[in-house]
Amino acid sequence: MKNDNFPFNNTALKGFRALICGASKGIGKSIAKSMAKVGADVIVCSRNKVALDELCEDLMKIGANSAKSLALDLENIEDVKNAISELLNEGRIQILVNNASGPPGGPLLDVELSQFETAFKRHLHAAHTITRMLVPGMEESGMGRIVNIISTSVREPIDNIGLSNTLRGSMASWSKSLSRELPACITINNILPGFTDTSRLNSLAESISEKTGKSIPDIQQNWMSQVPIGRLIDPQETALAATFLCLPSSGGIRGISLAVDGGRMRSI
Repeated sequence: MKNDNFPFNNTALKGFRALICGASKGIGKSIAKSMAKVGADVIVCSRNKVALDELCEDLMKIGANSAKSLALDLENIEDVKNAISELLNEGRIQILVNNASGPPGGPLLDVELSQFETAFKRHLHAAHTITRMLVPGMEESGMGRIVNIISTSVREPIDNIGLSNTLRGSMASWSKSLSRELPACITINNILPGFTDTSRLNSLAESISEKTGKSIPDIQQNWMSQVPIGRLIDPQETALAATFLCLPSSGGIRGISLAVDGGRMRSI
């Protein structure tokens, strides 16, 4: 799907700073562009500085009030703390999108403990660290929005990505717990992407093929057979859902997990 009819006012987030993690490609990049189109001051974060700098140029062209790149490895928590401290010295951040690349696919029993540690640092540990640092400023601003990009596997585990299933479930429980504790002006919600047209999905298919011996076309066909709309989700569709949850007018939505999956999940 490619839809250039942007549904939100181009000043809907003017005056708000938004930090988008994992923004150099895929869903994160699409969210950064969506935030730019509603006039936010956008800070994009990933390990790829070159890609981020190029993205910032695009963000300014499509409506961002300002655009800043931050090269950061989310697995290095001390570097995360230092980088966020520097950002906060420049001003409060009202919007946080926790997003990071998922771990390799494969059976859960093949996973070493060290792989759990790496994945949890990049996702849960980084998200928790950044959230704790941003919440005071969000409360002082009178508005905060936290959106976590996780997976439909928090409701229905997906075969051959056991580590990712485990990790995403922990993120969802962490988020739901926080939704009961955060100040009234701050919301936290999850987006659960389905099979989305990104390089991550291609890498996952390759990883599963290597682990199981199944062909990549067979893996992809199996995925599509589960999706009622019969196609991959466009990252823009996921980005629009995330942007909606970040609007000031979305303050009544709190602690939910919103699937953008083309109807793949069977659960209610």
